[in-house]
Amino acid sequence: MNRFSNYVNELFKWNVEMRRFLETDNVEANYELWQQLDEFTELIESTGKQLSDEELLSLQAKAENIHERMENYFNRKQQEVGNIWISEKTVPPGGHTLPELPYAYNALEPYISEEIMKLHHDKHHRAYVEGLNKAELNLKKARDNNDFSLIKHWSRELAFHGSGHYLHTIFWRNMVPKKGGNPQGILRAEIDSYFGSFEKFKNQFSEAAKQVEGVGWAILVWSPRARHLEILQSERHMLLTQWDTIPLLVLDVWEHAYYLQYKNNRGSYVDNWWNVVNWNDVEMRLEQAVELKWAAF
Repeated sequence: MNRFSNYVNELFKWNVEMRRFLETDNVEANYELWQQLDEFTELIESTGKQLSDEELLSLQAKAENIHERMENYFNRKQQEVGNIWISEKTVPPGGHTLPELPYAYNALEPYISEEIMKLHHDKHHRAYVEGLNKAELNLKKARDNNDFSLIKHWSRELAFHGSGHYLHTIFWRNMVPKKGGNPQGILRAEIDSYFGSFEKFKNQFSEAAKQVEGVGWAILVWSPRARHLEILQSERHMLLTQWDTIPLLVLDVWEHAYYLQYKNNRGSYVDNWWNVVNWNDVEMRLEQAVELKWAAF
């Protein structure tokens, strides 16, 4: 736990710097950022008591979520604070990497088993990353050699593996141990406004996931054009999707995501999945998505 203790100490120092910045930036005391920092402080102070490994992992996931929310604010402000500097990162062709999970492989049990998470993350997601890198490098080679004889093949590989990589990256952060419950804030307001209620949204999303033909995803998206949420199905990552929308919450219903534990009972997997939804992450994605101001038509 020494490594985690060092991590918590760094978060504590960062927390102090954030408070100093909000004070100098004349941010009102009732602003949401102050509320987030108050929650952050409570999380840090809770580490003074004896915690189980599971509680520590949950704490880390919550702390990182607040950390990321604050950094998004600083990104908008384009400010440098302490030793935190927000810079845009670019990925060169073939440079994608497998993201680490923000929790242990067994952290989502009993709803999603450790065995499934290991295979899903380290085998399936890794294969998408490797496939995406291979496609990008071969397309670069085609450009350099002006030889596009295999353009259809590598373009398909790019779309398939790229979609798999990006959707899984969202999927991991859309979940967190012992969370679930109901969304709050702007996310809840948008859900209630468009779907009528959280229950109506949940029923539609669940049925969309259960009724995806073959293999694919159920996806909650934000439409910058229509300025509202929508629920989509996607088959094999690429089919039945809707361009010009931003994924907020995704559910993988490919068989590798549940079959070892739930066999052919996809419905039970979908129903249990709601117990691990990370609504804070979904709301954070929405907050960033609504910043886009594209003409509605």
